[in-house]
Amino acid sequence: MRNFFIIMLTLLSVGTFAQKISKYDSTLKIGKAGYRVTCMNRIPEHNVLSIKPIGFKNEAREVSLELKGRVLSAEIDDLNNDTYPDMLIYVLEASGKTTLFCVSSKENESLQPIFFPDITNDLQLSKGYRGQDEYKLVEGILFRKFPIFDADTAIKVPTKKVRQIMYRVIAGDRGMLNFKVFKNFDLNVD
Repeated sequence: MRNFFIIMLTLLSVGTFAQKISKYDSTLKIGKAGYRVTCMNRIPEHNVLSIKPIGFKNEAREVSLELKGRVLSAEIDDLNNDTYPDMLIYVLEASGKTTLFCVSSKENESLQPIFFPDITNDLQLSKGYRGQDEYKLVEGILFRKFPIFDADTAIKVPTKKVRQIMYRVIAGDRGMLNFKVFKNFDLNVD
């Protein structure tokens, strides 16, 4: 009987621990302004992402949207050099691919999206691409790295090369913000 209670207590503890690590709840700030990001991360196919501006003017409202994925992490920086905080949210889709959801502060009054291009729309950059992306944000520049595969789709092992792509945020048509590639190169890995 005692062993039964120990096993039940262990199972309850593991279940509670698993729930805690699945939820994403983080507050990111630069100075007094920033964002609180929450997502329950219950099932990969359907989650609600909430972004609450912090330190913004009263007009700024919380934004909630549906995701087909789970939030992995988020980073904050001034991506467009306007002195206001911008944020990247890394989302793991049900397919296993990592995508980005990005927002910019419009003078701490409202939020606007920053569009991140789909790599499959660029024939040169997507050559040998099969996912497994790694991202890093360094001083307003987004670095993306992934292994390069041979063109033959039957080969499941990547070559001994990785592609590094560097993005900056620029203003496009009608003031819309976009990530734009400004440098890319392939590196040999051992």
